[in-house]
Order: sequence, then C-alpha cells, then structure tokens
Amino acid sequence: MLPFRTLSNELIQSYREGDEAAFKEIYQLYAPRINRFAYSFLKDKAQSEEIVQETFISLWENRQKFNQDKALEPYLFTICKRLILDGFRKITSTNVLREKLLLKISQTHNDTEDGIILSDLMVFAVSAIKELPKQQQIVFRLSRFEELSYEEIADRLNLSKNTVKNHLVVAVKTLRAQFSNQEIIYLLFFLLFI
Repeated sequence: MLPFRTLSNELIQSYREGDEAAFKEIYQLYAPRINRFAYSFLKDKAQSEEIVQETFISLWENRQKFNQDKALEPYLFTICKRLILDGFRKITSTNVLREKLLLKISQTHNDTEDGIILSDLMVFAVSAIKELPKQQQIVFRLSRFEELSYEEIADRLNLSKNTVKNHLVVAVKTLRAQFSNQEIIYLLFFLLFI
C-alpha cells in the first residue's frame, strides 16, 4: 500500500464547510484505494462499490466532526472496515446462513423426521454461533462456511495467522461445550458438520 497522502488544510477545511467540489476531489483521490481495500475482503465488485459509496456518504455526513489535525486516509479506511464488518454481521443474522446449513444438512439426510431434527439443530447452531464474540464469529464462519485457510482469513481480516488460529480454537471449544450440554444428537451434529 502506498504511504498516506497529506491533503492541504484548505481542502480539508472546505470539505468540512460543505464544499462539494472539495469533497469530490477527496472522493476522486481516495475512492479507488478504498474500493481495492473493500474488494480484498469481499471479493465482489458490486458489494465493494456499495461499501465505497457508504464510506463516502458517512464521510460527508460526519464532515463537521472530522478532526482536521488527523490524516483523512486512515479515517476513511476505518470507516470502510467498520462497514465491511457490519456487513458480515448482517449476513450472518439473515437467512443466508440458515439456508447454507440447511442445504448442507439436506444433502446428507432426506427423511422428514431427520429434516425436522436437523432444522432444530440448525436453529440451535446459529444461536450458539451468535453468542461467540464478534471476531470469533467472523473467523469461525470464514473457516467453516467459506472454507478459507488460516492464511486467507488472516489476509482478509488483517490479522496474524496465529491470531486466526487462536480465535478458531477458542470458538470451537466454546461451541463444543455448548453442544455437549444438549442432547447427544447435538454433539453428533457438531462433530459431523463443524
């Protein structure tokens, strides 16, 4: 990544005062870098572009709160990263995860009774995963549902490989304890699918 760029105080002041031309200049300067950053996490052009737009909307809406003494570029990357993490959280709380779990389960068992039991297991699993700390949730989902390696997760989340491994070990240990407190079928589900 290139070093952070320093903008003139006049440009920053104009932006803070609501000058659209100054904002447009900032956008043209930083949007490509923010887009590349978002894409490195999302691997999706449309989603990355949406995150860029949301990042700059936030920048515009909070222009009067921006501290001129600080560099703008790290501030933009922080906004972008927050939006990406929020997006990951929203995805995990939607039916996407349920559908993915149900698909995985239904490929193994097709009986009606098994489907009902496994549907209940899926709800329990989603609930158990949601109780993990946020970073552990993200690492666990990237590892188990997107099947990313430690290195890929570390690159995507800007963490060390050991930190990723530690998050995953703790998450699995916590989930295993939660499953072992339930009927044996939950433990079997955990061992088979997680």
